[in-house]
Amino acid sequence: MLEFAILGLLHESPMHGYELRKQLTTKLGAFRAAISYGSLYPTLRRLQSAGWITESSAASARADDAPLLTNRRSRVVYKITAEGKERFQELLGSSGPETFDDPGFGVHFAFFARTDQATRLRILEGRRRRVEERREGLRDVLSRAAERLDAYTLELQRHGLDACEREVRWLEELIAHERSGRTPHVTPATPPGGPAGAISRK
Repeated sequence: MLEFAILGLLHESPMHGYELRKQLTTKLGAFRAAISYGSLYPTLRRLQSAGWITESSAASARADDAPLLTNRRSRVVYKITAEGKERFQELLGSSGPETFDDPGFGVHFAFFARTDQATRLRILEGRRRRVEERREGLRDVLSRAAERLDAYTLELQRHGLDACEREVRWLEELIAHERSGRTPHVTPATPPGGPAGAISRK
């Protein structure tokens, strides 16, 4: 997922490591916890070894693009290669089970604007099934073992169930937009249980 996110960001613009970290946080929002920042530079080195990105000195970049740091990493700018763009497109079109879980879904959703409609729909429908399974599991716990749970654990289970129900509704609305061929209009407000803003019809 970190590989996918890095290639996606560098597909938009060359960046140095500091800017990449900042953009990962901004782009992924609530899902940024899925990214291990401690693995950022090792992943960058691996992408370089694969020929998917290159690095160059930041001397040619604008001075206000880089932080006022003195270490080598702050002076390196990373850029995606033609092979890296092909790899990004390959990852963009993937819609396997890993794209339905929290980390995979969050990263893929962040790049939905670049994803084709059929793939978006497959991912959204898979994510809905995954969350529905989680919701049914929580319902089962509450129906079978509620009397054996302490008040705080019971409240946590109810909170999880409520979040699942809200996310299923959010996903169903997104799916309806995809099937109708209309792009959802996202407002600044962030709904509980979803990584994007509230959606209204244009």
